[in-house]
Amino acid sequence: MDAIAIISIFVLAVFVGFEVVSKVSSTLHTPLMSGANAIHGVILVGAIIVADHSKTNLELGLSLAAIVLATINMVGGFVVTDRMLEMFKPKKDAAKAVADEKGGKQ
Repeated sequence: MDAIAIISIFVLAVFVGFEVVSKVSSTLHTPLMSGANAIHGVILVGAIIVADHSKTNLELGLSLAAIVLATINMVGGFVVTDRMLEMFKPKKDAAKAVADEKGGKQ
């Protein structure tokens, strides 16, 4: 019975999460990504604490895998956020830099 309840909650969470994320406008996506990166930092700290308290090799291996995956997830989130913020920078600066480069080469 417990497994069915857990699976049901997981399936409902997937549907609710998909509906919530699909309704987010593009202007709000960057701040939400930054918040998600902060949560991933907390998850990373939690994985490090679990690794410190592990007693068996299985616990240590799983916690080290959690540390690696949380690190990849957090760094990837910051890379995506940085790329998204680059999209909002004015393109006038890039055109000016190209014009200055062409002027300097001649």
